[in-house]
Parts: sequence; C-alpha cells; structure tokens
Amino acid sequence: MTRDTRDASGSGMGYLLDNRQAEAGERFAALSALFDPSTFRHFETVGVGEGWRCWEVGAGGPNVPAWLAERVGPAGHVVATDIDTSWMREASGFEVLRHDVAAEAPPAGGPFDLIHARLVLVHLTDRAKALRSMVEALRPGGWLVLEDGDPALLPLICPDEYGPEQELANRLRRGFRELLRQRGADLAFGRKLPRLLREAGLADVEADAYFPITSPACTVLEVATVHQLRDKLVAAGLATDEEVDRHLANIAAGGLDLGTAPMISAWGRRPAA
Repeated sequence: MTRDTRDASGSGMGYLLDNRQAEAGERFAALSALFDPSTFRHFETVGVGEGWRCWEVGAGGPNVPAWLAERVGPAGHVVATDIDTSWMREASGFEVLRHDVAAEAPPAGGPFDLIHARLVLVHLTDRAKALRSMVEALRPGGWLVLEDGDPALLPLICPDEYGPEQELANRLRRGFRELLRQRGADLAFGRKLPRLLREAGLADVEADAYFPITSPACTVLEVATVHQLRDKLVAAGLATDEEVDRHLANIAAGGLDLGTAPMISAWGRRPAA
C-alpha cells in the first residue's frame, strides 16, 4: 500500500489524509521512492516469478502491482485492490478492483501465490479479520508478505534532536501520531507481524526492518503530509498555524534531517496441504 492513513474500519471518522487532495500524489511518489526497493527485494526473496497469481492489497498507486505484473508475465495474473482506486485509473497490465479487505471476501482470481499489503493492517480496526482473509486466499505453498510501520518503535522524525527546529518537527510528529491513534491505528503494530503470521499458521516466517534517517523523499513526504494535516492539527489543539508555518520554513531552509518510522516487513508461507 502506498498510502498510510486509511481510516480505521468502522470508525466513521473519514480519512486522516484525503487521497483526493493534490498532495496525495506527492505522498504516493515519496513513499514509493522510500520503500519500493525494500518491498521488491522481499518479493525476490520469496521467489515471485513467471506465472504467479498475485493480490496487491490496498495498492494505492500503480507502482507495486506494475512491478509484479512485469515479473509474473502474461502467464500470471495480478489484481490490485483498494477502497479508493482513483490513483490507478490509467493502470495497465493488471486488474484493478475497488475492495475493502476488512469487510469483503477476497477477490476472484485466487488462490494466490503471493499476497502483499503495505501500510494497510496498521490502520484497520478489524486487523484479525483482514489477516484471516488473506491467509485463506493463499494457495498451499503461497507467500504472504506484510509490511507495516511501527511509529512507537522510533517516534522521532528527527532522531538527532539537537535544536529548536528539530524539537518542533518532533512535536508536530507527535501530533500526527495522536491523530492516527484517535482513528484506531495501532502505533506498535509492525513489531507484531512475525508473531501474527506464525499464529495464523504460516511457516518459514522471517522479518526485517528498514527506515531512512534522512532522504530527499522524506522531505517531500513531510511537506505533503503537513499540508494535508494542517487544519486537523490546529483544530485538535496539537499545533498552531504559526508553528506549522515555522516548521515548513525550517524544512525549506534545508537544515532538517527528516526520517520515517521503521517499516517492518514480515513474510511467511502457507504450508503445503
């Protein structure tokens, strides 16, 4: 998934970050630049190849399913699902379906050799139901690759908090996490993935973590996120307009090393029947 702020299912509170806003495209591009290489490395680890049937859950944008479609070739099939498919309207080479993994049965086309979800489960209220749905849609021997953030593991966007600019950035990041928490996000979810995969009956479970400490894509991501969150942060009393303006100016000045929360990747195989 190339968006990380879908509403907690059933909360009725709506999106924290609206995918229809112009900044959503900037966020998608930044998230892809940051995390696609790691995601593709994990696909290669589990051996995605010619003829595989793949389900990309909560795809957001086209980058990941397009990579899978190229890898599986014409003999394979890739279906990309999301509750908002507006950023995949021009996609080709794979099937696009509007779908809610927490509320609907798996899409047709399975059982699947690979099911992947990035930054999806962490934001759902009924994570257990969504996980069961994905596991049941795997063929015997098929792989589930889950990737989710763990903001509680590294809560600072500026790990080197040596001055007032870094302190302000971290304070606004705490406000972002509070908004996520209010919508049902589990901010310590990523670290739970290996255990959850084992408890779901998967074998050969492994996991790792990746996070950049500073990157141009992190800067793009932060600017887009702050613009989208500004009104919500101010309305909730988590920041003032002056603080938001000052933070954006600090970013523009180029003196901030902006990172991300760790992305935990875990993968496991459904045992052969």
